[in-house]
Amino acid sequence: MDNNEKQLINKGRLQGFVVTFFVMLVIMLVMGGLMFFFMIGSGKFNASLFYGSPDESILDRHTEKKIETLQNIIEKNYLDEYNREDMQDGLYKGLFESLEDPYSVYYNEEEYSEMTADTEGVFEGIGAYLQQDPETKVVTVSRPIPDSPAEKAGIKTGDVIVEVDGEDVQGDDLNITVAKIRGKKGTQVNIGVRREGRDGVIRFDIIRDSVESMTVDSKMLDNSIGYIQIIEFDDVTSSQFLKAYNALKREEMRGLIIDLRDNPGGSVKTCVEIADELLPEGMIVYTEEKDGTKDEYTSSGDNFYDGPLVLIVNGNSASAAEILTGAVKDYKVGTILGTTTFGKGIVQRILPLGDGTGVKLTIASYFTPNGTNIHNVGIEPDEELELDVDAYLEDGTDNQLDRAVEIIEEKIK
Repeated sequence: MDNNEKQLINKGRLQGFVVTFFVMLVIMLVMGGLMFFFMIGSGKFNASLFYGSPDESILDRHTEKKIETLQNIIEKNYLDEYNREDMQDGLYKGLFESLEDPYSVYYNEEEYSEMTADTEGVFEGIGAYLQQDPETKVVTVSRPIPDSPAEKAGIKTGDVIVEVDGEDVQGDDLNITVAKIRGKKGTQVNIGVRREGRDGVIRFDIIRDSVESMTVDSKMLDNSIGYIQIIEFDDVTSSQFLKAYNALKREEMRGLIIDLRDNPGGSVKTCVEIADELLPEGMIVYTEEKDGTKDEYTSSGDNFYDGPLVLIVNGNSASAAEILTGAVKDYKVGTILGTTTFGKGIVQRILPLGDGTGVKLTIASYFTPNGTNIHNVGIEPDEELELDVDAYLEDGTDNQLDRAVEIIEEKIK
């Protein structure tokens, strides 16, 4: 789970000539014949050449002249100091903003390095899981990691991140906000949040530390019913899931509840590995690109779990969480309980540009085993049940989990 995003000086003016420097860079990359890799969620794969010449270049003489004119206007008239590299970054970012796709983003060198860093499940930061609404760009704390600097400082689930070290981060891409929050162990960061029921911005001084990314929680409930919560699908999640799953099986669980509420997704590779432990032989998910190229991900069926199974989902269950949910629903091997999921049925690819920078670009749609694309639609549960928030806040009563237990007990009988 994906430092300072440099602010574009007089960004409003520069959006008008967003198209050019990036295209010049792309042309140079094409000439260099660079190779790339891609990620679906955060799973990395080798691939062939991606770069090619556009059918119709947006880099024409009129555009070049307009950029020169605008740059000259800024140079001769703009009151404050400005940075040439910041301006170029703004151009590149603006090109992707023009796609009006919240998932397609340009990353400068610092941002790209942070996003692609291999943390192996351990990172240095404050220890909080964040999620972002792709339409509003609001970044919310989905939960602080137990015993983390964030939890100790008082960061709470539902807090909206609005500032990092006094800098307004509202509207920034989630990966950029994460990059600003992360930092070396022992250093301090000031996080400003807005909290429901409180006026103004609440600010926390937090000392960063090494934090292990615990993405799975599990326990045995009454009547030998196993419970596994998957917080997100990181590279470390499949091993954490297997450890929890096998421990519950050794305790002879009679049914399994998988909690995917507020799970924003992540690595499809990891999701497929977990699905392979649960599903019968067959398709888990397939993706389809612009040119019709398809990639299929299947289950061997060797580890098919044939006991009572319930998945709990809500409107924040997205992406890889929906892949697992869609497969379970299509195969009718479990009950989907809760509310309609988020509806993110598209795939992004991470492309390095050879100079330390990179882009994230939407390149494919994904489909459930029955051929359903759930983008902007979501997955309807088999049984609709809203969380009783008042009861949960009052005494921790979780009516959705209680109902999941009832469903398992009915199936056991």
